[in-house]
Amino acid sequence: MNTLPKRRLTAIFAADVVGYSKLMAEDEAGTLSLLKKHRHTVFDPEISKHSGRIFKLMGDGTLVEFPSVVDAVAAALSIQESLAKQGGAIQLRIGINLGDVIFDGDDIYGDGVNIAARLEELAEPGGLCVSSVVHESLGNRIDAKFVDAGEYEVKNIPHLIRIYRYKPEINASASHSDKTTKSSERPSIAVLPFDNMSSDPEQDYLADGITEDLITALSKVRWFFVIARNSTFTYKGQVVDVTQVARDLGVRYVLEGSTRRAGDRVRITAQLIEAGTGRHVWAERYDRQIEDIFDLQDEMTQTIVGAVEPELSAAERKRALNKAPENLDAWECYQRGLWHLWKYQKDNHRQGLELLQRATELDPGFASAYAWEAYAHYNAVIMAWSPNAQQSLENGMRVASKALTLDDKDPLGYFSAGRIYMMQGQHDESIASLKTAIELNPSFALAFYGLGMVLTLSGDLKEAKTALYKSERLSPRDPIRWALTSIHSLACILSADYEGAIDWANKTVQNPLSSGYLPYAMLAASLVYKGQMEEARKALATALETKPDLSISYLENTLPTRESGGLDPYLDALRKAGLRE
Repeated sequence: MNTLPKRRLTAIFAADVVGYSKLMAEDEAGTLSLLKKHRHTVFDPEISKHSGRIFKLMGDGTLVEFPSVVDAVAAALSIQESLAKQGGAIQLRIGINLGDVIFDGDDIYGDGVNIAARLEELAEPGGLCVSSVVHESLGNRIDAKFVDAGEYEVKNIPHLIRIYRYKPEINASASHSDKTTKSSERPSIAVLPFDNMSSDPEQDYLADGITEDLITALSKVRWFFVIARNSTFTYKGQVVDVTQVARDLGVRYVLEGSTRRAGDRVRITAQLIEAGTGRHVWAERYDRQIEDIFDLQDEMTQTIVGAVEPELSAAERKRALNKAPENLDAWECYQRGLWHLWKYQKDNHRQGLELLQRATELDPGFASAYAWEAYAHYNAVIMAWSPNAQQSLENGMRVASKALTLDDKDPLGYFSAGRIYMMQGQHDESIASLKTAIELNPSFALAFYGLGMVLTLSGDLKEAKTALYKSERLSPRDPIRWALTSIHSLACILSADYEGAIDWANKTVQNPLSSGYLPYAMLAASLVYKGQMEEARKALATALETKPDLSISYLENTLPTRESGGLDPYLDALRKAGLRE
C-alpha cells in the first residue's frame, strides 16, 4: 500500500483583513456585515472565476490554491481593485507563492504555504506581495507592474526570500492626496502588557505601570504611531503570538517584556520584535534597587524608550535600503536619507540631503523630514563639507522653521533649530530650543547631546557633563556616540579634568564609527596636558590627514563660545602640538 504523501506544485494565495480586531472593536455588527457582503459579492466569485479553491479559513484570514500563478495573481488584482473602488472600508493584504506542497485530504501543508502566509504579512494594505518565483513565472502575462522590494528574512524559513510588491493605482493616488493615508505608511508599534513574573500577583501594578508609562512616553516620539492602551491591554494575561497580534492591530513592531520583584530588587526585561519576520530587533535586561517606585518607573521608562527609538529607526533604515530606488515613497526616502546621514562621510552626506529633500517634495507636510534636512545643513558646517557655511546655516534654519510651522509639538524641529542656533553663536536660543525638545521627548538622546555641546561652549561645564552623561545612558549604541565622547573630552579639557579628557578622547578614537578631524584633534589636546608631546603630534597629524586645512582660526569660527577665549585651553594645547594659526 502506497503511504507516501501526495505532493504537487501549486500557487498558494494567502489573504488577511487589515486591522480586523480594531474594526470589530469599533463596530462588530457593521464589520461582520461588510465582510459577509465582501465574501459573497467580490471574494468568492473572483476565486471561483479563476479556478481557485479555498482550503482554509482562519477567522479573518483565508488560504486558497490555484492551478497557476497567473490565475492567482489575476484573482488577487481583481479583488483588490474592487475593494479600493468601494472606498477601502475593508482592506486586504495578499501574498502569493508557488511551491511544492503536501496534500492531506482537503488541507495543504509545507513551506510553499508558510511562505505565502509570510508574504501576506509583508504586503501593504490593499496591496499584493509575491515571491520571486511567482514574479518570474508571470512574465508579461499580467498587465501589472511589480517592484522589487529586496530580500527578506521570514519566520521559520532558513533562507532569504526576494519579494515583489504591487499596489493598485487607485490606492497609490489616494495616498498622495490624503495625509492620513500617507502617514499610515510610517511604522507603528504596540506595547503589550508586561508580564508579572513574581510569585505575588499583587505585583501586577508594577508591570502595568511600566507598560502604561512606556505607551505614554513612546507616544511623544512623533515619527511613529503607538497603539492606545485600551487596545493592547486586551491581551493582558494571554499567551500571544506576536505576529498575530501585529496583524490584529495593524502594527509593524511589538514591544513586550516582564518584571520580576524579589524583596527590594526588581528585574525588568524588554524586547522589540519586527512582527513581519519575528526578528528580535533589540532586547535588554535591567536590574534595579527599589527605593521609590515612581522614580524607578520614570527611570526605566526613559531608559527603555531611549534605547528603543534608535533601534527602531535603525530597523526602518535597513528596511528602506531593501527598496528599489524607483519605488521609494516619502517615508522610505526619509529613512534612506538618515542611513546616509549617519555614515558621516561627505558623499553619503550629499546623498542623504538629496533624499531628505526628495521626501519633502513627495510629502510637503512631512515635518520630521524638514527637521532632519535642517540637521543635515548643520552637519555640512560642523564637518567642514559646506563651501558656504553661512548659506548652509540659513538654509538649515529656513527648513527647521518649516518643520516647526507644520508641527510645533515635534521635538525634532526644536532639536535641529537648536543645533543651528549654536553654530550661529546664539547660545541662549540654542539652549531654549534643545530644552523644549527634551520637554517634548524626555528620552531624546540626541537633544541631550546637543544641549551638552552648547552648554560646553557656553561655559556651563558641570551642567554640560550631566547632559552628556544622560545622552550616553539613553543611547549607548548611538551611531554618533563618537561625537558625544569628543565633546565630553572637550568639556573635561575646559574644566581642567585632564584624566577625564584623555579617557573620553581614547573612547572616541577607539569607536569604529568615528569620523572627521575632531576625534584626533581632541586626543591631541588631551595628550598635551598629559605631557605626551610625541603622541600628541602624531594624533594631530592624523587629524590633519582628514582635514589638511585645519587651523586655530577655523576652530574659533566653527565652535563659537559665549565668552571670548572660551576655547583657549583647547586651542593652546593644539598650538603646542603644532597646529598653525
